[in-house]
Amino acid sequence: MSVDLAEILFYHLERRPLDEVLPALVEKTIERGWRAVIQAGSPERLEALDQLLWTFREGSFIPHGMAKAGNAALQPVFLTNGDENPNRADVRFMVDGARVDDVGRQLRGYTRVVVMFDGNDADERDQARSAWKAVKAAGAEATYWQQGDSGRWEKKA
Repeated sequence: MSVDLAEILFYHLERRPLDEVLPALVEKTIERGWRAVIQAGSPERLEALDQLLWTFREGSFIPHGMAKAGNAALQPVFLTNGDENPNRADVRFMVDGARVDDVGRQLRGYTRVVVMFDGNDADERDQARSAWKAVKAAGAEATYWQQGDSGRWEKKA
């Protein structure tokens, strides 16, 4: 089975937490004219991400919404804990334990899928390894990025 994805990127967080890294990546996504879906592992984490995207930097915010706000199709960034894509996103961020259970169903149709995991959390690391194996077994191309000593991303595989 082949998955029609241009890129699947695994981001291994070690030196900086997700709350510092994710907003910058989402900003770059929007700058490219792409829409994004951010899938988190729990409804509680979605609430925290919702607040983060409004307040991560003084004088700046990332326009976004969740299902409860309505108008999902109009949102440049949509937050969910499911696998829907109501805003026809180009990029899917999978964070905080969001699981890749079905590569063909969950990850099809995006320009880029970014799986972000905390390298200090054994469960998230194991989930990422399983997802890597599933993505490779499906015939999709994947790259692995790790934070270097300076905090910059370094391609490792």
